[in-house]
Amino acid sequence: MEISLFLAKFWGWYLIIFFVILSFNPKRIKQIFEDLKDEKFLIIVSFVTIIVGLLNILFHNIWELNWKLIITLIGWVALFFGLFLFIFPKRTVTGLNFINIKFVQLIYMLLFFLGLFLLNMAYSILLY
Repeated sequence: MEISLFLAKFWGWYLIIFFVILSFNPKRIKQIFEDLKDEKFLIIVSFVTIIVGLLNILFHNIWELNWKLIITLIGWVALFFGLFLFIFPKRTVTGLNFINIKFVQLIYMLLFFLGLFLLNMAYSILLY
């Protein structure tokens, strides 16, 4: 299987599952932000995010103007997010709190539609 299709399936399903979990259990969002105050949790999250982002970039660093660029950007965002969490933990968490409060519904809907789009690209459900 081509790596782009594999990662489209992975990120598509991940984003859909993430959206469903947070839709049916919105208390998880508050719990995540409370847990980010714990330095041990923050270090683990930053390491995992760095690893996931770096693996995504190493396996898929395609800069073409098509749907594959989305997968590459997800990897770069994950890598930088993990680095910012590790290097500037308090500032990053404060910024995440601000973004979450102001744009929570917009962000989760965009992630949901992005997941649907990636799954459509991977499985060719709707042809366009």
